Parts: sequence; C-alpha cells; structure tokens
Amino acid sequence: MQRKISDTYMTKNKGKKGSYLILMLLSTLSLGACSGTQKGNIIDAGNTIYDPYENINRKVMSFNLAVDHAIINPVITGYRKITPKPARTGLRNFLRNLRTPINLANQILQGDVKGSRDTILRAIINTTVGVGGLFDVAGYEGIEYEFEDFGQTLAKWGVGHGPYMVVPFIGASSFRDYGGFFVDSLADPVRIYSFNIDEYEIYYSKFGLDYLDIRDSLYDPLTELEKSSFDYYAAVRSTYYQHRNALVNDNDISENRQIPDIPVFDDDF
Repeated sequence: MQRKISDTYMTKNKGKKGSYLILMLLSTLSLGACSGTQKGNIIDAGNTIYDPYENINRKVMSFNLAVDHAIINPVITGYRKITPKPARTGLRNFLRNLRTPINLANQILQGDVKGSRDTILRAIINTTVGVGGLFDVAGYEGIEYEFEDFGQTLAKWGVGHGPYMVVPFIGASSFRDYGGFFVDSLADPVRIYSFNIDEYEIYYSKFGLDYLDIRDSLYDPLTELEKSSFDYYAAVRSTYYQHRNALVNDNDISENRQIPDIPVFDDDF
C-alpha cells in the first residue's frame, strides 16, 4: 500500500515540482472524466461504472486476497487479541483528529461552510477535552465526524471517476479517487513536517497506523462479503461506487472514514 514519496520533494524546488505534478494529475483526471462514453461501461445499482481493465483488476484482486489471507488477516486477528476495543477506538479517534487539516481543506474547497465549522469545533473540543483526540467528546455532543478527501472535492467540481481500479494492497478505487488520495498524501501536514526535519519515520509510522486501523474496520464486512458473494469482484466494485457516491453527496452512512478504496461498514465487534 505504501507509496514511496520521491526525494525530489525534499529539495528547494519541491514546491514548484509538486505544483507541476498536481497540475498534470488534474489534467489527466479531467480527461478520465470523459472516458465514461467509451466501451466498458457497466450500469450497476444506478451507477455508471467504467471498468475497461477488468481482466487486470481481477488478477490484482486475486493477489490482494492471497496477501490478505496469508498476512493481513492474521495480523488483524492478532491485533484484536492483544488490543482491547477501547484502545482501538482511541487510536481511531486520534488518527481522525490528526486528519483535521486535510478534512478542513477539502471542505473549504467544496464550499461546505457547516462542515468546515463542525470540523474546527471537533478539533478544538477533542484536542483539549478529548486528551489529544483519544476521546471523541465532540461526537458525544452531536458533532459527528465527516471524512473528506480530494477525490470527493474533484467529484464536487464535476470530475468523473474515470477507469475503475484495483490497486495492490489497497483495493477498490477509481482513477479520480486514487489521484485524490495521492494529493491528500502530499498535503498531509504530518508528512510535510516530518520530511522537513528529516524524521521520515514519523510519517511512515502514522501511515502504518492508518493502514492498520482501516484494515481492522474492514475485516468483518469484507470477510462476510467474500463469503456471501457469488462474484466478490463485482460485489466490491458495486459497493465501492455506492459508498463513494454517499460520501460525495454527504448522505448518512455508518462510517465516514478514510480509504480510497473499499466501502466501510459498521464495525461493532
């Protein structure tokens, strides 16, 4: 899952080169938004899905499943055995709090005034009363967490999904949302700070904890989906698009959290 950030961004010209990279990415995504008229469209649950690379995507999914069964799932099982649920919930709250600048930036870019206000209030309350974000005091007060990423921002700007993708170690995504994940990663204040002081392990540790938390929240629903689906690939693809549409439209879903990637279900275990 890990994306290696080029050392180019640590040079004096990193801001300029990063801007060029983002402009190129946005140009490519704009082209991808027009790709829905090409052969390979699938109508599923009201969504138009462009999946021209299905054969490759299925092979990547098979690889991901093999890795999950051999490595990821045993790690998650062990993590749950040695870590009580309150501790896992505290970690999730802390990581959500750390993500505040990215959520806020995307809400501002989307023109979401209420969401921006709630995000600021959550950060203030949870950082202070919630002991650095370990406790979701704001959530108890009715100020719910709202996950926002640059993929959602692009959708609000009218950019389409582009081709459906299955990314090694990550899973379901689209060209637009994968690009959005990359932009959010570059803009992450934790990454910027840790790279500026040459303490890369800070960002990579946070990245690893994010991945662990995401896979923990997905373990039960994906296991059930795999067991109950006649075509697991098609089931994940369909649910992914429904989940992303719900996020973009700010619909009420059980878990608004990060992942470029696979839908998130309620995880009361």
